[in-house]
Amino acid sequence: MSRVALGERLELPRAKLTAELARLVDVGLVQVGGPAASRGGRRSTLVHLADDLRVLGVDVGATSVTVAVTDGRCEVLESRSEECDVRDGPARVLGRVAELADVVHAKAAGRLIGAGIGLPGPVSFRDGMPVAPPIMPGWDRYPVRDELAGRWGCPVTVDNDVNAMALGERHAGVARSLEDLIFVKVGTGIGCGIVLGGRVYRGVAGTAGDIGHIRLDDFGPACACGEVGCLEAYFGGAALARDAAALARAGRSPALANALRDKGALTAEDVGTAAAAGDFAAANLVREGGRRLGHVVASLVSFLNPGMVVIGGGVSRLGHSLLAEVRSAVYRRSLPLATGNLPIVLSELGDLAGVTGAAWSATDRAFSAAG
Repeated sequence: MSRVALGERLELPRAKLTAELARLVDVGLVQVGGPAASRGGRRSTLVHLADDLRVLGVDVGATSVTVAVTDGRCEVLESRSEECDVRDGPARVLGRVAELADVVHAKAAGRLIGAGIGLPGPVSFRDGMPVAPPIMPGWDRYPVRDELAGRWGCPVTVDNDVNAMALGERHAGVARSLEDLIFVKVGTGIGCGIVLGGRVYRGVAGTAGDIGHIRLDDFGPACACGEVGCLEAYFGGAALARDAAALARAGRSPALANALRDKGALTAEDVGTAAAAGDFAAANLVREGGRRLGHVVASLVSFLNPGMVVIGGGVSRLGHSLLAEVRSAVYRRSLPLATGNLPIVLSELGDLAGVTGAAWSATDRAFSAAG
């Protein structure tokens, strides 16, 4: 934007603005462009973030990893995704992350000023490490931030993957510029990122939004956390695959039985395909799971009164059949005042939500450190 517009937005006097911009130019964060559009009188000049700034965004899921490089405005320039089992441990997973980072950075070379990484478990944001993550053996208190900062030579932020996805949607996705929203990730696990007043709410120990382990039934199926009857044990990706296989073996779902015979194993994607093809048993799995998820989301809506609910993660590819069940439960169980103007929508960024949000988190730290 122009110097004049920037000064008006920040409410800075001209002398102070000029001094601060000069300092940012000196440290290589800002460049001065050509003349701005005339507003009458002397034309102002344009200023923008330096073109060569680069930020790494990393999204580690339970069964996959995505690494992207962005510019200083966190717009993705290059990305790579591949299957990766988080249970292989930090040394192997982070080693692969570093290799993918080299690939994408080489494709969009520039000055690396920061990196952010989202992990699928509880994270101490302050210490930059996971803490007792239930599906990540060997990761407890592993110094992820320090290892990657040493490898890449730049500030690194480490957060829960759902918090990163919420930030991504808030800054660059369907919820852009909203101050209050919740992002619900339904993948191998289930979690919720909470944005209040434009900032991620993490709670005292960083575990806010861990809705996957809200207990729905004292006598329900066993969960990976060691308890029983959790939402995740009913409707996470692993739970869907488990129930789909049971239906196939019992002969209650011809479509899933055929898929199991052909592939040897089933996934949540197979459930979605079968449901879309009209398989009653598969469609019922989606309805029941969406109903249970909707009951939990309805409680969040009543408690937080957000401006939007965004559903993302791998299982969200079940699409509008899942979305319809969640909406029905929320609109039925929450107060009309809370839901009267409440959009409940699917993620717009998809697989890039996590890396985009991780990059935003990284720029917060990088630009603060530069200041």
